[in-house]
Amino acid sequence: MFSELPLHNCLQKSLAKLGLEEPTEVQLRGIPLALEGKDLLISAETGSGKTAAYLLPMLHRFLELDAPKSATRGLVLLPTRELARQVFKHFTLLAEFSQLKAGLITGGEDFKYQRSLIRKNPELIIATPGRLLEHLSHNNIDLSDLEVLVLDEADRMLDMGFSEDVLKIAEGSRPERQTLLLSATLKTRGLMTVVKKVLREPTQLLLSGARDQHTSIRQQIVLADDVAHKQKLLFRLLELETYNKAIVFSNTKVQADRLSGLIRYHKFRAGVLHGDMEQDDRNRVMDLMRRDQISILVATDVAARGLDIAGVDLVVNFDMPRSGDEHVHRIGRTGRAGESGLAISLIAASEWNLMSSIERYLRMEFERRDVPGLEGKYKGPAKLKASGKAAGKRKELGRKKSAKSDSESVKKTKLRHRDQKQVGNRRKPSAAPVEKGALGDGLAPFKKRS
Repeated sequence: MFSELPLHNCLQKSLAKLGLEEPTEVQLRGIPLALEGKDLLISAETGSGKTAAYLLPMLHRFLELDAPKSATRGLVLLPTRELARQVFKHFTLLAEFSQLKAGLITGGEDFKYQRSLIRKNPELIIATPGRLLEHLSHNNIDLSDLEVLVLDEADRMLDMGFSEDVLKIAEGSRPERQTLLLSATLKTRGLMTVVKKVLREPTQLLLSGARDQHTSIRQQIVLADDVAHKQKLLFRLLELETYNKAIVFSNTKVQADRLSGLIRYHKFRAGVLHGDMEQDDRNRVMDLMRRDQISILVATDVAARGLDIAGVDLVVNFDMPRSGDEHVHRIGRTGRAGESGLAISLIAASEWNLMSSIERYLRMEFERRDVPGLEGKYKGPAKLKASGKAAGKRKELGRKKSAKSDSESVKKTKLRHRDQKQVGNRRKPSAAPVEKGALGDGLAPFKKRS
C-alpha cells in the first residue's frame, strides 16, 4: 500500500485523491531505493508505472529538504514532446497539495517564453534533450545545484540520436547528483556506455523487458494481399470491434495523413499525429482524443511511447513495425494498468519475414485471424519450416544424405581422375616396381628426364 511507504503527507494526500492505493511492482521496489539516494538502473515494460516511481521520491526529497536559494533541483529528460507533456501532467497531479513548481521545456514552443519560465526557478525541469541543450548553450539554465537527474525512456533517446546531447547535459550537471535511468530494454546499442558514464555504482531493477509478453493483450494478425486490401480490412475491423478508443499505426507520415482522411471519409471520428505537425496542432489532437471528441488516432511511432490515453482498447498496425521493441511499445498503448486490450497487425507478403522475426524475438506466436467476406489470396509462404523434433529429424536426415552423396562423389572423382591418367598409356611398366603409397595412391610413376 502507498500509505505504508515513507512519503510526505502532501504526496499521500494527492495519491488518496487520485484513488491510488496499491503500488505497482516497479513503484514498490524502486521508491524505497530512490528515497535512499541510490543511483538506479530500471528496466520495466511500458505502462508499468515508472513515472510515479521516480517522481514520488524526487518530490518527497524536495518537500523534506527545503532549498530556497538553490537553482534547478531536479531534471527529467525524455525523448518526445508528448512524453514530456505526459510527465508534466503526472507532476501536476502529484504535487497538487504542495508549493512545488515544474517547467516544461520542449521543442516547438517559444524560446523566449521558456527562458522567462526558467528564470522563475522551478524546482523541477521536464525537458527534451535538444531544446534543453539550446538553453544551456545560452546560459539560460543552471544545473550546478542539480540534486536528481532522470533519464526516462533512455533506449528511445539513444535510438533518436540524443546520446551526445544527454552526455553533454550530464557533464554540465552537479557531479554529486542522484541519477535514475529507466529503459524498456537494455539491449539498445550504446546504452551501457551511457550507464557507465552517467551512473555511479547503480542498483539494478530488471523487472521486465520489451520481450516480456503483455498477458492482458490479445495479439492477432490478418493476412492482406496489398495496400488496397489492407484499407478494406481496416475499415471492416473498425466496424466489427467494440472499443472506446483506437490507435492505428503507420510507418510513414504520408500514409498516416492519407489513412486519417480515408477513415474520416468512412464517417469515423479520427485525428492524425506525426512529427511534421506543429506543436499546437499536436496538442489540439491529443486534447480532442482525451475529451472523447475523436475515437480513432492515426499515428506514426512518435506516438508509440509516452502517450497515456485512458480507454484505448484497440491497436491496429496498418504497417508492421520495424522491430520487436517498437511492436511492444505500440501495443503497450492498450492493456494498461491491468485492463484488457486487442492488437491486430495487417500482414502483406513483404512483411511476413518481419512478422516472423518479431514472433521469435518475443518468443510467442500471434493468433491468426480471418475477416469474414474479406479473405485474401495470400495465405502465407508456400512452405513453412517444420519445428521441434520433426525439423531436427529432417535436418539429421539431410546431413546423412549429404555426407553419403559427398563420399560417393569423391570416389567417382578419384576413379575418373585415375582413368583419365591411364588414357593413351600403352607403355610397359619399368622393371623396378614402385611401392604402393610412395608416390600416392592411384598415381602412375613418372620417368626422369635425362
